[in-house]
Amino acid sequence: MRGFLAKGTFAAALSLSLGLFASAAPAAATKPLQVYFVDVEGGQATLFVTPEGKALLIDTGWPGNNGRDADRIAAAAKDAGIKKIDFVLITHYHDDHVGGAPQLAAKIPVGTFIDHGENRETSDASASRVFAAYQELLSSGKYKHIVAKPGEVLPITGMQVRVVTADGQVIERALPGGGKENTNCANAAKPPVDVTENPRSLGTLITFGKLRILDLGDLTADKELELMCPMNKIGVVDIYIASHHGFFQSGSAALVHGIAPRVAIMDNGAKKGGSPAAWEVIEKSPGLEDLWQLHYSEEGGDAHNVAASFLANLQGPDTGNYLKVAAAGDGSFAVFNSRTREIKKYAAR
Repeated sequence: MRGFLAKGTFAAALSLSLGLFASAAPAAATKPLQVYFVDVEGGQATLFVTPEGKALLIDTGWPGNNGRDADRIAAAAKDAGIKKIDFVLITHYHDDHVGGAPQLAAKIPVGTFIDHGENRETSDASASRVFAAYQELLSSGKYKHIVAKPGEVLPITGMQVRVVTADGQVIERALPGGGKENTNCANAAKPPVDVTENPRSLGTLITFGKLRILDLGDLTADKELELMCPMNKIGVVDIYIASHHGFFQSGSAALVHGIAPRVAIMDNGAKKGGSPAAWEVIEKSPGLEDLWQLHYSEEGGDAHNVAASFLANLQGPDTGNYLKVAAAGDGSFAVFNSRTREIKKYAAR
């Protein structure tokens, strides 16, 4: 593993950690892409802010908790220097992903909501409840709304956001960088079909210059195989946002070893996600430099958690620490741990 930079503020060390960026890069790319992995206690809320100040939030965390998750997202937006979230992408209709949408919209202006369409888990009371609350929000007429389909590039400037999965469908054709046979499919067991909202997740490949980030929401292993076998339609990525919070139903070797990420970031909670089986798949992925976790996983125990320096939140009371990535267009990036105040850099490859 590469060494850490000395403790200090993220902004102060940013130019050092990213090598001051390549002078040949376009002027707009001299500022970094910022990505905040907000701690919503086992849900998801990942905030992307482009050099031009355009913002995409993937998921909104949980409902309730006195607006805790909306407050933490708003704090990340303030840290990034923005006063509006231009796009909010909802991966699927579970309470830890869409439940916080009404509280968020009451806290900070939102421009457009993006989702996969109808709720498909109508037999589940919780999914139906949060979907109804989300529909009520959309029906206010205050927001634009996009129903995304696989293959589409979303209208977000400053980075490319391409839909690779949505509503149970995956891209038909390989993306640039993909298209090769995936040797990790040879011994892949066929997983059971998941009938919840999870396999309906709206998954995206986010590209910023040479940097590639994959976020598949809670996509389950049955759909991962459609995306990755026998042909890897994605190719390799730099950063993998661990699917399903590192839960064993997702993050198969066919996916993770196929995309061969340099860095994986797991938005698990203390008691949610971080399953030992999924953790081991990531740790054994070829070319992996580091795995970062938002929380120490109680299920994982000491044998299946990363070293303390790679944990945003240790065991104990809720402290809400986050992880942050700052990335340059040449593919270099740095990860900041708000608990330790340390930064780790990853050179362009």
